Amino acid sequence: MASNSTKSFLADAGYGEQELDANSALMELDKGLRSGKLGEQCEAVVRFPRLFQKYPFPILINSAFLKLADVFRVGNNFLRLCVLKVTQQSEKHLEKILNVDEFVKRIFSVIHSNDPVARAITLRMLGSLASIIPERKNAHHSIRQSLDSHDNVEVEAAVFAAANFSAQSKDFAVGICNKISEMIQGLATPVDLKLKLIPILQHMHHDAILASSARQLLQQLVTSYPSTKMVIVSLHTFTLLAASSLVDTPKQIQLLLQYLKNDPRKAVKRLAIQDLKLLANKTPHTWSRENIQALCECALQTPYDSLKLGMLSVLSTLSGTIAVKHYFSIASGNVGSSPRSSDLVRLAQECCYHNNRGIAAHGVRVLTNITVSCQEKDLLALEQDAVFGLESLLVLCSQDDSPGAQATLKIALNCMVKLAKGRPHLSQSVVETLLTQLHSAQDAARILMCHCLAAIAMQLPVLGDGMLGDLMELYKVIGRSATDKQQELLVSLATVIFVASQKALSAEVKAVIKQQLESVSNGWTVYRIARQASRMGNHDMARELYQSLLTQVASEHFYFWLNSLKEFSHAEQCLTGLQEENYSSALSCIAESLKFYHKGIASLTAASTPLNPLSFQCEFVKLRIDLLQAFSQLICTCNSLKTSPPPAIATTIAMTLGNDLQRCGRISNQMKQSMEEFRSLASRYGDLYQASFDADSATLRNVELYPKQQQSCLLISHAIEALILDPESASFQEYGSTGAAHADSEYERRMMSVYNHVLEEHTACLCNAIISLLKVPLSFQRYFFQKLQSTSIKLALSPSPRNPAEPIAVQNNQQLALKVEGVVQHGSKPGLFRKIQSVCLNVSSTLQSKSGQDYKIPIDNMTNEMEQRVEPHNDYFSTQFLLNFAILGTHNITVESSVKDANGIVWKTGPRTTIFVKSLEDPYSQQIRLQQQQAQQPLQQQQQRNAYSRF
Repeated sequence: MASNSTKSFLADAGYGEQELDANSALMELDKGLRSGKLGEQCEAVVRFPRLFQKYPFPILINSAFLKLADVFRVGNNFLRLCVLKVTQQSEKHLEKILNVDEFVKRIFSVIHSNDPVARAITLRMLGSLASIIPERKNAHHSIRQSLDSHDNVEVEAAVFAAANFSAQSKDFAVGICNKISEMIQGLATPVDLKLKLIPILQHMHHDAILASSARQLLQQLVTSYPSTKMVIVSLHTFTLLAASSLVDTPKQIQLLLQYLKNDPRKAVKRLAIQDLKLLANKTPHTWSRENIQALCECALQTPYDSLKLGMLSVLSTLSGTIAVKHYFSIASGNVGSSPRSSDLVRLAQECCYHNNRGIAAHGVRVLTNITVSCQEKDLLALEQDAVFGLESLLVLCSQDDSPGAQATLKIALNCMVKLAKGRPHLSQSVVETLLTQLHSAQDAARILMCHCLAAIAMQLPVLGDGMLGDLMELYKVIGRSATDKQQELLVSLATVIFVASQKALSAEVKAVIKQQLESVSNGWTVYRIARQASRMGNHDMARELYQSLLTQVASEHFYFWLNSLKEFSHAEQCLTGLQEENYSSALSCIAESLKFYHKGIASLTAASTPLNPLSFQCEFVKLRIDLLQAFSQLICTCNSLKTSPPPAIATTIAMTLGNDLQRCGRISNQMKQSMEEFRSLASRYGDLYQASFDADSATLRNVELYPKQQQSCLLISHAIEALILDPESASFQEYGSTGAAHADSEYERRMMSVYNHVLEEHTACLCNAIISLLKVPLSFQRYFFQKLQSTSIKLALSPSPRNPAEPIAVQNNQQLALKVEGVVQHGSKPGLFRKIQSVCLNVSSTLQSKSGQDYKIPIDNMTNEMEQRVEPHNDYFSTQFLLNFAILGTHNITVESSVKDANGIVWKTGPRTTIFVKSLEDPYSQQIRLQQQQAQQPLQQQQQRNAYSRF
């Protein structure tokens, strides 16, 4: 590979620097492949995976792989090895090869070489292609033949290919099983080759008969070859086969427990524990009480800490699943048996105070899971054991900053959070323990303990007030240096303080935090603390911190971003002065808040870039602005009942129009408009929710359920309808007979006065509801600041014009076959919050401009509206639509994609792609029409002459 200082022949390709289209990039690499220098050829080959990542569509990938196949066919072994590595790195793109036959033909030609190394590389290449050629009989035959080769390199390559083809092809697995069995049991086969052949049997799970025969063979191997290596390989293959076939999992658990109990070799015991852990993670429901009991007995009897640690890790995994509930439900059915007297609990209690931190951590986890999952009332002693074990582990690990101690501390703190959630009456003692230990712990442990305190305080806010005093004392004494741990501790401790102080921060708390930040913190730490303040609703603190950072950034985009955050915090701070029953003050507070919000949205727009458009942030803030304006308008509407009451003739108008709501005067129409506006805002919040596929769950709850967002809009609209606009609540009794006019009018006056009073109370109720909603501080959640998951869809349409503005020509008597291909692109953490199950493609067409001729066309042929769902495979999907353009003119085709996750929720992620189609009249119809016009012209002239002759 050429160094950065050397100008390569591929420098013009400019990956990441100079964007080229797919064809240009492929031509540059092809130029390198045809170079006479081996180094340049190798450099061109190894750049192909990056090309596939950048342009992941079949037309380019097919051409590229055909070029690589040519290099593989005519190149030397080193080039073939490079092509093999590229193929293995680009495994998910193999299905996009269109000319599979031609590609395999060029690769397969090397299998007839006299060079065993070339044949070995070819076999590995065929094995890497097994997913797209699983049933190629010539490849199957070559693999079987190469297994009998006398060259070790070729045999190892054949074993690799056989394993890959066995995983993909049932026919190959059935055919090769006997061959593998003969080689393993043959005396002429070397032991090291047998050890490589045995793992192939893990893929014999295509049907029950094949799995049974493979299992019998493995059983014979375990019995016939008792050496350590053979037993380890055979048992592990046994486990993988059972995990894939599922039917023999209980038998495999018993076999592993038997070896764990009876085999004296520690290596075999470790392998048995490792496989038991695998089965505990994959199939915990297959574990019986006898299995768990046998594992507990082995753990109680073993004198080796390493083995006890492994067994406890298996038990701690099972304790968090349905297996432990099954264990205790059967145990409680026995006479004289209870959870406290079981071997599992006795083992966990013994291990809680073990001198090995790992064993103690797993013992505590088992106790915690049992305490949380078993809801019996007589578990007080068990709860105390769990709490005491957690306390001792916390004291032990908080004084040690080694990686092992920190990993153990994380387990203990997770157990504390789980215990506080499952058994709330224990949370107070847990919090007191954490606060006490926080003063003497190491900085690395303090950070983790702060995260634990914040999680408990979020679950149980009532504990927050008790934390605040201790936290402030600790905040005053930390931060003596500017190390990374100290900076992280400042952020973590500030977060706990924000969570603990559920209302606005006091002046003393703010002063302490700012004093510490001024002394030792850097700008990034201040920003992180300000971000946490915005998330927790402490906007006054956040505004001051954002203000202090404005002059410390070098980019104008960062400046505008910080300035927008400062304005948003200032806007939310204006709403903290709202008071009940004071509506004029509420209007002025909302107006002041809107002023700062408009300043902030201008800065936020300036902070956006093409690579980072800040679309979620802008839409979120725009919705907030519109919501505040709707609240302000509703308060003004409610106040108008006093400033502009219904006229005296309102009752007569209501009777004339037959609408009782007209008795309220013009406020009824204003209320209808407000209700529609709030419903529209709720719909827009729903659209924002559906467009936020990559958002974390807390952000989505904030958009959907938080009192400020979608539910608040629906709440106010329902309140308006129920209190003001509901016909039942606004209707009056029918008037009596005309003979009692005076009495009826008196009754009417009294009823009208009562109704006006009720109406005023209803409007006051609405205003108070608005103020109550606005007094809840808005939370700017994580997705507003950072995106942990990134998912995007890239679409390619064919046929597609060279120029996007140029339409595609199609005749009106033909249908256009539109092929839609797409690639799902991920960031660094794919599927962190949710994964794509299927992609929904919606294709619609609209007539943009019509040609001069106007003909009668069936209504069915005028529009195209189609939808298809496709499931992406290896992040690629493809489908076709058949579109009809019977009307002459230019049509606009829009293809819009949305995704469906594993829970069945549809997300409007986009993108939206548009192409133009020009529908032309077919030549035959045009010729017929012209002939008809020419035939009609003499007839029209004859009719005109006849008309003139009459006169």
